[in-house]
Amino acid sequence: MRILLVEDEKQMAEALSAALGRQGIVIDHTPLLADAVELTRQNVYDAILLDRRLPDGEGLTFIPQLRRAGIDTPVVVLTAHNEPMERVEGLDIGADDYLGKPFLVEELMARLRAVLRRRASLAEPRITVGRMEIDPLHMSVSVGAVPLDLPRRELLVLSALAKRHGRTVLRSVLEAAVYNYEEEIQSNALDAHISRLRRRLLDAGAGVTIHGIRGVGYLLKEE
Repeated sequence: MRILLVEDEKQMAEALSAALGRQGIVIDHTPLLADAVELTRQNVYDAILLDRRLPDGEGLTFIPQLRRAGIDTPVVVLTAHNEPMERVEGLDIGADDYLGKPFLVEELMARLRAVLRRRASLAEPRITVGRMEIDPLHMSVSVGAVPLDLPRRELLVLSALAKRHGRTVLRSVLEAAVYNYEEEIQSNALDAHISRLRRRLLDAGAGVTIHGIRGVGYLLKEE
């Protein structure tokens, strides 16, 4: 799962990025509306967390811009502006949810899951390949109904491959699924994740293999 966080309070942004990162979520962060607009043009996000009081404007103005551009990514507003009519204003302008500060990370995660469930209600969210089943919403994987515990980055790589199983996935696509845009990616980092992931899948009897396509990317296939 990849989320855009638009928040100008540095401590809040760092705390949220760390907490959500521990949940297996890749966070792209910006404190500015202008940068948020550009990031949504360059990347596909599962959700957007949006503050209202930002250095270059009112955060709510971002939502109509997204919708006019044909971007239907769910938006959860996180703000100290939490009076009843302020919540009404946010929801009426198109926010999918509205959460007042301060809040518990557990509540934020529950609200994220709720908006993502609503978005995925017309599609089957689980992915089955071989003996392996992935639940992208809850970021979990099982083999033959037995949970398979994977490190966060390996789980993100596996999820990106499984969504496109049977097709070659470009290195750039896999890196975008695993790292945020601010991280410096070592040249062999993705290959190391893939190598460890192959061993874990083999040991678990997942019934899938990951093939490297030289100079292009990787391909997940059923055995």
